[in-house]
Amino acid sequence: MGEPTGAPGDEGFHALDALGRDFWAWRAVHQPFTGDDIPRIDRPAEWAPDWSPASIAAQRAALAAFERRWRALDPSDWPIPRQVDYRLVGSALARGRWELEILRTWQRNPLFYLDQTLGAVFDRLLQPPPFDRTRGEEIVRRLESIPRTLQDARANLVGHAVAPFARLALERLAEAPTRLRAALRALAPYLPSESAARLGPAGEAASEALEGFRAWLAEQLPTLVDGTAIGRDAYAFFLTHVALMPFTPEQLLARGRQEWERAVAFEAYEQQRNAGLPPLALLLDQEAEMRREAEDELAVRRFCEARDLLTFPAWLRHYRFRPLPPYLEPLAFLGVTDDLTSPTRLDQDGTSYIAPPSPTLGYFALANARDPRTGIAHEGMHYFQLALSWAHENPLRRHYYDSGANEGIGFYAEEMLLQAGLFDDSPRTREIIYSFMRLRALRVEVDVRLALGSFDLDEAARELATMVPMDWETAHHEAVFFASSPGQAMTYQIGKLQLLKFLADARLAQGDGFRLRAFHDFVWKNGNVPIALQRWEWLGLRDEIDTLDRLASGGSERHA
Repeated sequence: MGEPTGAPGDEGFHALDALGRDFWAWRAVHQPFTGDDIPRIDRPAEWAPDWSPASIAAQRAALAAFERRWRALDPSDWPIPRQVDYRLVGSALARGRWELEILRTWQRNPLFYLDQTLGAVFDRLLQPPPFDRTRGEEIVRRLESIPRTLQDARANLVGHAVAPFARLALERLAEAPTRLRAALRALAPYLPSESAARLGPAGEAASEALEGFRAWLAEQLPTLVDGTAIGRDAYAFFLTHVALMPFTPEQLLARGRQEWERAVAFEAYEQQRNAGLPPLALLLDQEAEMRREAEDELAVRRFCEARDLLTFPAWLRHYRFRPLPPYLEPLAFLGVTDDLTSPTRLDQDGTSYIAPPSPTLGYFALANARDPRTGIAHEGMHYFQLALSWAHENPLRRHYYDSGANEGIGFYAEEMLLQAGLFDDSPRTREIIYSFMRLRALRVEVDVRLALGSFDLDEAARELATMVPMDWETAHHEAVFFASSPGQAMTYQIGKLQLLKFLADARLAQGDGFRLRAFHDFVWKNGNVPIALQRWEWLGLRDEIDTLDRLASGGSERHA
């Protein structure tokens, strides 16, 4: 995508591209770690976390300068694709402001510093072996930065930390040093000798810093305020400025509840249809699960191609299950244990790490151990979509991310494959997909109510455990993540609903010329782009854009 030299607005196009290039180079240094797999990015050489008060002040100043550059551009007479790029950059800038000034996890949430310390190490462990000298040095450098980061955390959290997050951080910190030591003992044989020699001292200093941080946080706990909610205004800012979703929080609640009821009904029909059928057995062991997943991944590709649903280019690598390594297992509580590669590693397979099949596995892992296609239909589609988007000829669309599009596509793919017949051979797998639908719909209510303050963490976890249903440990983990990352949990369901509307509008507008494969190929390639912007570009319809503008300027939307 690009404009010929000398085209109207060419100077503005170059300015926008330069802004995007500069911003994402800056973002690679300052983007915080989370437990989510979608936002993971490549970091510069010699990088280490820095959350000192001086660094945060510098981040605020740099972000304000980027915003001034963005506002100085006038895209009003640009072609729609370039207007889409302009709004993409605006959304990315708004995410920076959301994190620094509104959500303020660096100031309110002690769990944030587990992500910036242990999470930074965990992130670099996710790529499968081998561990070369460069990677070994990066791991040691991140370990060595932990004491400094935790010292900075104390300065940032004093007077601002929230008690429920602090209590959860204390629970995790109680085991964190032991878990880190176990992970590093298992890791040492994989590293080059130079890095392995530094691993022990760096790990011990990091473990002692974690113990000290826990003791300090326990002293602070009696003085901390309660409440994790960010409030309606902040949540509305996220919807209209960051996620670019043309809805109010109340509209999200209505849509989520309706979809939950739909999923419950469909699951009931499926269970009635399957009455008397045996339950879906667990695969025998990890080897059997990995072998089955590799076969199924190829079968899913053939299925999509044969039914003219989606194109898989010859260069696209594969999504594979691997055994959970001993150096990752102790740190698995920190986030999603997969590696979906990156824009610089498109020649590598995506990886999902699995534990041995067992009835005690968590909600999603248990589904994969029964039928790996349940994971391929979502996480595998994440890998396919991200690889296609990271190969986009437009750099602005390679590096932008928003979970509303990514997770919406992943969830959409599950039901698309269900309706297309992928699971016709396994009735009990269809029940799993409907259970997934219940969960994703319920996440909307949990996300919104946590943000608005009508749910606390325990109420949110009980809602998930009861209404999906799911195991308590997974439910509680999800509730904590949702409260810490408002706006993420609803993206699956709301992104999917936006995509379904986009498809319906495209089919109506294009009539006999509509081709489902062409539609999906466009969506997957541009899958990092919010659905409202994709719809505007593909169909030229700007009603959702006008709604966004109206909401962003303080207007109201009453339709549900």
